Amino acid sequence: MFGMDQRLSGAAVCVRVRVCLFAVMLAMTAAFAMAQEPRVPYVPTPQEVVDRMLQMAKVGANDYLIDLGSGDGRIVVTAAKKHGARGFGVDINPTRVSEALDNARKAGVTDKAAFYQRDLFQTDLSQATVITMYLLPRVNMELRPKLLDLKPGTRIVSHDFSMDDWKPDAFVQLEVKEKYGSAPGQSDIYFWIVPAKVAGSWRWELPSGGKGGKPQPYTAMLSQTFQMVSGNASVNGRTAPLQNVKLQGEEISFSFTADLGAGPVKHDFKGKIDGESVSGSAALSGSRAQGQYDWNAVRSPRTASAMAHHAGQVQ
Repeated sequence: MFGMDQRLSGAAVCVRVRVCLFAVMLAMTAAFAMAQEPRVPYVPTPQEVVDRMLQMAKVGANDYLIDLGSGDGRIVVTAAKKHGARGFGVDINPTRVSEALDNARKAGVTDKAAFYQRDLFQTDLSQATVITMYLLPRVNMELRPKLLDLKPGTRIVSHDFSMDDWKPDAFVQLEVKEKYGSAPGQSDIYFWIVPAKVAGSWRWELPSGGKGGKPQPYTAMLSQTFQMVSGNASVNGRTAPLQNVKLQGEEISFSFTADLGAGPVKHDFKGKIDGESVSGSAALSGSRAQGQYDWNAVRSPRTASAMAHHAGQVQ
């Protein structure tokens, strides 16, 4: 009798285990199915908007364009056929990918344009000089940290949707005859240039009193929110606010006026950011100090961590 109960108990355990395994498999299948669902509904970008997007990004033969949510492939195909650019598009929907590949063949640009069924969040964007997208606002925001980590100078164009407080470098509105199928509507186009990360304390030297003068140490403390930069420069024991600061990709320029000991001197700087250094030119104009100089500055290692707060993201 005891043996019979033991066998029944063992059978019951096996049933329960099988039921649990079946439930786990169902849950995994459902999760996989949800992961494969498109996160953005497919609405094609009107061709006139495609043309304007590529125009705003100044796409050329030296560019590598990646289109996120590429649909029928019209952006990548147009970039290849009209501008000579190379690149690829990604879409989660295999039907769209097949359609895009067929359109590339018809346009004769398969040597320049490729398409992949792929999750856009798992796509390596490091090759891109231009990113195009027609996604939803929440998807743009999820992508934003990854986009801000791209090489400075990378151009990004979005149809209809912004990236919240990362203000565009350029913006246009178009009245489109066939926005939704045959229905007219308005299209917004947002354009950004990925800015270099410049926050922190920078140090350099320039001759005082003209060429051949004793090197004068300078420091500048920069704060940054996306491409917007502000700060102060210090020289000869005096501090002056930076003026006319412009950061576009890896190019930076600014000015300030400071007294070097013999009256005010206007300083104009422009240079190219390369990681922890910047090189360019400095122009000084004052009654006792004038001239054009090479400008080479380095960022203090103690303030490099300030880069982590660039554009509201934590690295």
